[in-house]
Amino acid sequence: MTISRDKMVGGSARLVARRKRVGSLPFRRASAGSLADPKVWRVGVRYLKRRDGVLARIISGTGPLRFELDDDHYEAIVGSIIFQQLAGSAARAILDRFKGLYGGRLPSPREYLSTDIDRLRKAGLSPQKISYIRDLAERLMDGRLDLKRLEGLSDEEAMRELDAVRGIGRWTAEMFLIFKLGRTDVLPVDDLGLRKAAKRAYRLRKLPSRERFERLAVNWHPYSSISTLYLWRSTEKPEAPAKW
Repeated sequence: MTISRDKMVGGSARLVARRKRVGSLPFRRASAGSLADPKVWRVGVRYLKRRDGVLARIISGTGPLRFELDDDHYEAIVGSIIFQQLAGSAARAILDRFKGLYGGRLPSPREYLSTDIDRLRKAGLSPQKISYIRDLAERLMDGRLDLKRLEGLSDEEAMRELDAVRGIGRWTAEMFLIFKLGRTDVLPVDDLGLRKAAKRAYRLRKLPSRERFERLAVNWHPYSSISTLYLWRSTEKPEAPAKW
């Protein structure tokens, strides 16, 4: 199974996924220390199976997961803003109308900044989301944010740069680090689905608090991202496409 996410959704809503079932698909943009590197996965899986018996059972029962990265960083952030607090079908319709203003593609930051606000509203964007995307476009134009530069920053440095953009919170930044930068040690402790998966896997009486979950995950470092992906998958039926 190949893991990828096309558009990140803000807040606590689900991510919109590209679902694939493939045989042998090459990893893309593999680099040292990246989730896109098969060797990193093999080492990480062995490490986690030694450190956590519950995860060992989940990993063995799930089988190998393949991870794919792409370069659509800008589209991912714009998508995360548009999808915030909306049902998937409604958000996709707005995104399609938004792209329709530019011939079926996302506008460049310069194009967006020159677009009349009334046209953006008619496409379905709220005034708040218009301002969020404007802030993103302005930061990209004046150099305050360089999406390619994020690849060379530490996790916390990249998180701070993303968090400075209006409309992007910590959770969305964490999803970006996992699914767009391929970072290996991201633990989205505020993800409700992940904590529900942990409650089920570890047979906890109630949903773990943020602090309890962090204690539970102490043995996952430096491969928390791999643990996260397996826990998400553990809540789905084996024959179902991955929801991420």
